[in-house]
Amino acid sequence: MSAIVTTAKETPPPVAADDLWTEAGYLRCTLSVDLPLRLFTVRDLLQLEPGAILESNHVNGADVPVVVNTQLIAWAEFEVVAQRIAVRVTELA
Repeated sequence: MSAIVTTAKETPPPVAADDLWTEAGYLRCTLSVDLPLRLFTVRDLLQLEPGAILESNHVNGADVPVVVNTQLIAWAEFEVVAQRIAVRVTELA
């Protein structure tokens, strides 16, 4: 014969909002910077190969969307820094 024993669950103490943000700061997220290629087709996609150059109608220095987990968070522009592509945030969404 077995007995079922239940215990009362204690309510955890309230957590300060600052502590929640500290913990949330370690959560991973996906950030992407999109360069729209409006005339890009599936045919273009199928013909991609290493070394291909994709041309954009974007003007040099024009803002591009910065997205985190599908949510627009900012606008930015591409920049070259020490032979690497960088993104400079110009406006928060």
